[in-house]
Amino acid sequence: MKLLLLTYIFSISLLSFLLFQDKELEESINRGADIYSDFCINCHMANGEGVEKTFPPLAKSDFLLNKREESIRGVKYGQQGYILVNGVAYNNIMPPMGLEDEEIADVMNYILNSWGNKSDSIVTPEEVSMNVNK
Repeated sequence: MKLLLLTYIFSISLLSFLLFQDKELEESINRGADIYSDFCINCHMANGEGVEKTFPPLAKSDFLLNKREESIRGVKYGQQGYILVNGVAYNNIMPPMGLEDEEIADVMNYILNSWGNKSDSIVTPEEVSMNVNK
């Protein structure tokens, strides 16, 4: 009986955590959509496909999904120089947007969960703040 009760409590706790995280991610994505519309849409387009050889795609982007830290750093500090995205070379300048860590986390969560992208974990403001310019 004790084992059953412990299993029940553990299951409820785990379910509550997952539901809370899903709600937290959903709210972050919604805020991120607004930030994307204000700061990113002009270059990366409404569908996240960018402009070939000028502004890299965010939709189904191998760079974005495989280089999470570099992607966060790019949003936080800007990006310049050569990068390879989905087999296409880009060598342009993205200025820093002047966003707060929470705004960067929100827009990253939006981008990482839009246009065919799916992230396994939420980007938090704490993760963004630990990401320093190298």
